[in-house]
Amino acid sequence: MALQANFCLLLKSRELQRTFTCGNISSHINLFRQSIKFLPRRPVRQCLKYLKNSKLLTRKSLLKVLRRNFVGGFSVSSLALALSANKGTHVYCLQEETEIFSESVEETKFPWSEFFWNYLVPELLPLTLAVVAALLGAMMNMRIPVTLGDLVNILNENIQGGVGNFQAYMEALKVPVRNLIMLYLSQGVTTFAYISLLSHVGENVACKLRQNLFSSFLHQDVSFYDEHKTGELIDRLTSDVQDFKSSFKLCISQGIRCVAQTSGCIFSLYATSPTLTIVLGVSIPFLVACGAAFGASLRVLSVLSQKHTADATAKANEVISNFRTVRAFANEPLEEDHYNKLAQKSCQVSQYLGLGIGVFQAATNIALNGMVLGVIFAGGFLVATNELNPGQLMSFLVSSQMIQRSLASLSVLSGSAVRGVSAGSRVFEYISSKPEISIKGGRKIPYHCLFGHLKFQDVCFQYPQRPEQDVLQGVNLDIKPCQKVALCGLSGAGKSTLASIAERFYEPTSGQVTLDGIDIRELDPSWLRGKVIGYINQEPVLFSGTIEENILYGKPEATLTEVKEAAKLANADSFIEKFPDGYNTVVGERGTALSGGQKQRIAIARALLKNPSILILDEATSALDAESERLVQNALDHVMTNRTVLIIAHRLSTIRNADVIAVMKHGSVVEVGNHEELKKKQGFYADLIRLQDSDVLGKKLPFQTRIKNNFKSKFS
Repeated sequence: MALQANFCLLLKSRELQRTFTCGNISSHINLFRQSIKFLPRRPVRQCLKYLKNSKLLTRKSLLKVLRRNFVGGFSVSSLALALSANKGTHVYCLQEETEIFSESVEETKFPWSEFFWNYLVPELLPLTLAVVAALLGAMMNMRIPVTLGDLVNILNENIQGGVGNFQAYMEALKVPVRNLIMLYLSQGVTTFAYISLLSHVGENVACKLRQNLFSSFLHQDVSFYDEHKTGELIDRLTSDVQDFKSSFKLCISQGIRCVAQTSGCIFSLYATSPTLTIVLGVSIPFLVACGAAFGASLRVLSVLSQKHTADATAKANEVISNFRTVRAFANEPLEEDHYNKLAQKSCQVSQYLGLGIGVFQAATNIALNGMVLGVIFAGGFLVATNELNPGQLMSFLVSSQMIQRSLASLSVLSGSAVRGVSAGSRVFEYISSKPEISIKGGRKIPYHCLFGHLKFQDVCFQYPQRPEQDVLQGVNLDIKPCQKVALCGLSGAGKSTLASIAERFYEPTSGQVTLDGIDIRELDPSWLRGKVIGYINQEPVLFSGTIEENILYGKPEATLTEVKEAAKLANADSFIEKFPDGYNTVVGERGTALSGGQKQRIAIARALLKNPSILILDEATSALDAESERLVQNALDHVMTNRTVLIIAHRLSTIRNADVIAVMKHGSVVEVGNHEELKKKQGFYADLIRLQDSDVLGKKLPFQTRIKNNFKSKFS
């Protein structure tokens, strides 16, 4: 279809980009009308090609748009996001949320070559044996009609000539009956062999897929998780891999057997009666062509079904993960309604898919049964004219029914294959996704040469989701070895972002960060995060294991003695020892069995276990009560000696004793100095002090006085 959307022109202004609105833009539109006038008429492929060639849409952004969407279509909003992510002179935004469908925009293709070499070749021996067993089983099945025909001929001869005696009758039946028994037994053995071998191969392939997908998740950038829902990723790790495994096992086992059986039976039919075979064969290609065309349409519904199922799973995961918040706001009905709508969408599409598969299989069975009736009619005529004997007709009927069952199975397999290939494509899409920041590789500074001198030089940064908004703008900050530097400022000033860049969670858009004079992009990220930097944030995340296991997370090879020493440094040993199980106490999922102060001190112990040279404290005490804050602050004061420390705080009372205070505003460092120096400047830091002092004073006033003051301030 043609691109059905209206474009509006946005000047490169942060305010305009942020709101995606513009005032009087008619004059600007006229300037560019000639270059975009074709958009409502030409196909999507040409539009995207034009945008890419004109550098309004980069190849990376284009691939992201195509990868993010499905079923040959994408929404206008995602294209607008990709366009606004580029730094051209102008930015185009799509004005209406219009759905575009075009056969030229395809979903991620299944990487057959990669799948064969990386997943099937290691399992080549059992897979080959399974295929051989399936082929042998098919050969046994092909021999059964011939043997049954021989048996029918013997019975017919005895009926026509009369049974002489029972012994002669049994002697005549002995050979065909023995052959049938051998064929049935062999068929059972080969069936057991190929099913068990394929189960082995399928489970190994699925296990390797899960391992590689999970490894890919662990290697992705932090921005990857900013853009994708947890439930969506879990769905690909579980449901999609399971769908692919089931389809793989079914298609290999039944597919090979059915194809071999159909091919062999066709030769057997031709040897029995060329005339009947030609009558039968005329209709088969037509049925196969119709089935292939119908299967292609089912693929679209299959992809839609998986997408809606993933959305519902993502919503359920989000709600369950944040259940306490849902309960706190009494929003159970709201979340239930949201999930029901998503589940209903998934149900409707799956029902349409099931309806399509049902129609396909029903039509296939009717057509195949019609073929059998035609064979009986034509075969009866040939028997009547003595061109066939009864045994040959029986053999032909059984063989044609085998072909019928095989083709019916293949029609079922086509639906399974459609679902499996689309599920596999979704899995490989993330397996093949490469991070911008590798988690390993690079230089390591010897420990005895590491001073912990951290320096930010003209650092600028925009989040991938908000490329039009500068979060950091030319930040310069020099944190000398063993210096305690504090970052303060209003929310959204970029303090936590600066800490994330120091840990290489994100790469700066421009500028550089150095450690002891070396650009951190040259250093091994795993070594930097695992050995050099200890990070403690406002809401520490604990895993659902024991206290010892959670502290060991900072240094897995540490001994219990080292764990206890780290806990003592963090003022955590005293309360841990009071638990009945001590360090073996299970903390529950996300540490729900512990108080906020206890979780924070365990997090501090975890960070201290690796003895980091640089300590980053991101609002480490802001969410604690007074007593917990005192204990945590005492622990921090004790461990901050002889380390480079970067403190991020809103409450200025916690950073007064810092060696250097850097004040941030709108993504820039506007003031640097110690507490007294900044206070004397009467700049933004002094304004923050007055603001917080007024808040504290207001909280100490009686309630009626505060209401009165607020009333005066509003109406004076």
